[in-house]
Parts: sequence; C-alpha cells; structure tokens
Amino acid sequence: MELFMLYKGYEVAPSADVLPSGLYAANLIIENRSAPLGASFTFSELDYFFEADHAIAYAWRWARLWIDQSNKRAGH
Repeated sequence: MELFMLYKGYEVAPSADVLPSGLYAANLIIENRSAPLGASFTFSELDYFFEADHAIAYAWRWARLWIDQSNKRAGH
C-alpha cells in the first residue's frame, strides 16, 4: 500500500510493507522538489504495526515532524 501526499512543499510517500512475521513496517520517502537538484530521503522500518493503516498513519506523522524540524533548522 503506497500513497503520495504534499506537505509544505515536500512530496511524502508513506508505505507499509508486510513482513514474514505478519507485522507491517512503516516506511517513508520524502522528496523536496524545490531543492535545486531535488532531495530525496528514505526511511525504512521506522516502527512495526499489526495493521497497515496504522503503519501508514505513523509514517505520515513522522514525516510531518521531520519536515517541520528541517524547516526550523533552515530558518523557515
């Protein structure tokens, strides 16, 4: 299951991959399209969940926090 969302100029793609254990890994790709060469950040297996939608929700929340903190460091 994979979705694409926009948040503060970043393209966010949270996903949930089912593992052999039956748990779902929360994964995430964040792309900054406004950067001169584009910047892409991949985060794998942020945490594990019993349901795919919980993994995606967690990755989405994690992305928002990461973007907000990155913008604070950059002075935006």
